[in-house]
Amino acid sequence: MFDLASLQASYIMLMCLVLVLSYGITYRTNRTSYAGWWCLSVALCLGGAMSYMLIGTVHQVWANPLGNMLYIAGVGCVWAASRTLRGRTLPWWCIAAGPLLVGVTAAFDDPGTKLWPAGGWFLAATWILLSLAAREQWLVARPLGWEGPAEGLGHRRSLWALFGCCAVVAALYAVRWLAYLAVGPDAPPFTTYLGSELATFALTGLAVAIAFTMSTLSEEQQKQALRDLAAHDGLTGLLNRGGFLRLAEQEIASNPEVGGHIILADLDHFKKINDELGHSAGDLAIMTFAEVCRSLVRETDLVGRWGGEEFILLLPGATRERADAVVENISGAMAKRALVGTTMLPTISYGIAPVALPLVATIERADQALYRAKAAGRDRAVHHADA
Repeated sequence: MFDLASLQASYIMLMCLVLVLSYGITYRTNRTSYAGWWCLSVALCLGGAMSYMLIGTVHQVWANPLGNMLYIAGVGCVWAASRTLRGRTLPWWCIAAGPLLVGVTAAFDDPGTKLWPAGGWFLAATWILLSLAAREQWLVARPLGWEGPAEGLGHRRSLWALFGCCAVVAALYAVRWLAYLAVGPDAPPFTTYLGSELATFALTGLAVAIAFTMSTLSEEQQKQALRDLAAHDGLTGLLNRGGFLRLAEQEIASNPEVGGHIILADLDHFKKINDELGHSAGDLAIMTFAEVCRSLVRETDLVGRWGGEEFILLLPGATRERADAVVENISGAMAKRALVGTTMLPTISYGIAPVALPLVATIERADQALYRAKAAGRDRAVHHADA
């Protein structure tokens, strides 16, 4: 029905244009990981399409496996790009496993004479990776919804458009894979309705979706990165006071029945460290305490730098015994660091209060308990109920 060579040539021209615009405008402007992964995906798929143009020549024996590897690597980058929308990364082996599997199996499946060496593996890897990418996009788009305020409307629509295109192409390749296994690549049902022409059309639509959404989604990712930067302390990387309060209030409001404890921690005699050993030693003590807290709390807990040498922790759902255990573990870890380090590390005083609304009242009670702990000689934890 359509000339495959002409479709492939048009697809290559479109991908070249998308790559130039994506890299030259979007990626070089904001340098987001999302745009970077998409540019790499377009470049790899473009290389795969150019390799397939050599099928039917003396170079087919190496062009076929190479084209398969490049295409699957490009699709893997689509998954990696989609994960960045949720602030997640993808281990390198997840991206490398698919191309290596498809390339090796194609190389041993007579690629010099077969048009579809290891075709089943190729089609399976394509629809699985695209399905994983669509799942990531769905997890981002679903909470935002389709309708809503005008602010962020372009971001929401772009997410849904990208999800729709990835889901449709993934479904198409899943059907092609089943048909390939059922009738083979040379049977009329496959060649007539599910051949390379239809796949090229689908991939062209996906390329258009990339070009349409990349700028909007990259801009939103850049804004989110700036929001995250503004909510974190520059020295420790922990949440700053404003970021902690915002997330803690959201956590408590969404699960008011869970309860938990707030802990205020203060590094004892911190001014003495700064005066006697210098501010670099004080910064090291602060960074060490932040590192210890990060290593000992759960993923659901929040840790922030309240100001100066004071830190704050929210332990959702934690009992009094759990709060005591966290305090003991943190102090024990700091004591061990002090024994092996070259810089004197301070002891810690803690004020602990059960979570209750409003949050500021809970923090005030924890602060009162912290004051009692310091007044009682420091290096101890005091519960507000006991005080």
